[in-house]
Amino acid sequence: MTTKDDRLEFEAHKREMSLALGKDEASFQQSLNTLIGLDKFDYFYLWSWMGVPIIQLPADILATQEVIWATKPDVIIETGVARGGSLIFMASILAAMGNDKAKVVGVDIDIRAHNRESIECHPMSNRIKMIQGGSVDDDVLAAVKAEIPPGARVMVVLDSDHSYKHVLAECRAYGPLVTEGCYLVVADTLIGHLTEEQAFTKRSKVWLRGNEPLQAITDYLAETDRFEVDPVLNGKLVLSSSPGGYCVCRKA
Repeated sequence: MTTKDDRLEFEAHKREMSLALGKDEASFQQSLNTLIGLDKFDYFYLWSWMGVPIIQLPADILATQEVIWATKPDVIIETGVARGGSLIFMASILAAMGNDKAKVVGVDIDIRAHNRESIECHPMSNRIKMIQGGSVDDDVLAAVKAEIPPGARVMVVLDSDHSYKHVLAECRAYGPLVTEGCYLVVADTLIGHLTEEQAFTKRSKVWLRGNEPLQAITDYLAETDRFEVDPVLNGKLVLSSSPGGYCVCRKA
């Protein structure tokens, strides 16, 4: 007996359900309430990747993996190194894909010695370049651009200072580096969906609606026609810290 090949149907159903979920406000609010409740347990900080803390929600880790696999970037630039788990994660996906020259460039204004040690001692360290300094400073941008070989496919993840002014400046500085078909990911857009009473307070800084990444990426997208929010990927990000933050570059 021959079993029907239903792979195309399976993918079509995934797309249909993702789009439907993205339009279901009740499900999004339910997920939002769940994440607000979990914050008292420091839920965002409970995960690691290959032994290094990764301050990401599982849904965002999976979504980023899907993007990397589908678009096959040669260079991934991430602003905001923190403890290094995200750099390790993205480097490991590139390694699994077999592109020997692919690398991750991490930018942070303060790469602390113990976090640098965790990254530099890790088996994935040969795929990671760290640059310390303000992400939108001219010398830092020049150093980042020097890490991009001619013709490379480039993906960017913005996850540093989450203030509106800074995220918008990063979008304007790093958005032009993203190549056609690749993604600009703006992290922690969830903040823009929270009221002041709901705001996550167990952070080194507390960002409130209007002064956060969602407003920044919304305004940046109004300035350029190069990017659009991926409706399928973002549709299923209901248990995510970055809903609406995954933007695909449609023009060179």
